[in-house]
Amino acid sequence: MTDNTNKGGVYELEMEVRDYECDIQGIVNNANYQHYMEHTRHKFIQTLGLSFADLHNRGIDVVVARMNMQFKTPLRSEDVFISRLRMTKEGLRYIFHQDIIRKADNKLCFRGQVEAVCVIDGRLGDSDELIQAFENYL
Repeated sequence: MTDNTNKGGVYELEMEVRDYECDIQGIVNNANYQHYMEHTRHKFIQTLGLSFADLHNRGIDVVVARMNMQFKTPLRSEDVFISRLRMTKEGLRYIFHQDIIRKADNKLCFRGQVEAVCVIDGRLGDSDELIQAFENYL
């Protein structure tokens, strides 16, 4: 697994499909794409020097409010893929635009959009720390 941040505010993480992620049809089970997206967001946050666990311990929770998923081309066991993330912000919502591309042929396999909000000490709000951390990506 490798990760990097490209110019233009795009973060990429390379991963490989594991056998147990596939269903009886031999393709990645749809629920696993949510895991891929979440893992990518967590690794991205880590590259910014942040940790969801640390934020939580300080009363700041970034939670998923809405998700939209489009399944394009199935991934199969041992496929290597790039999970790509870019983000925008609309009001209090952080919107993560996430694509999964099969590395062998650069084929778009999945497209998702995750809307997250920040809850501070139990109340919907905005975190100056997150705004500052994300400023080069928005």
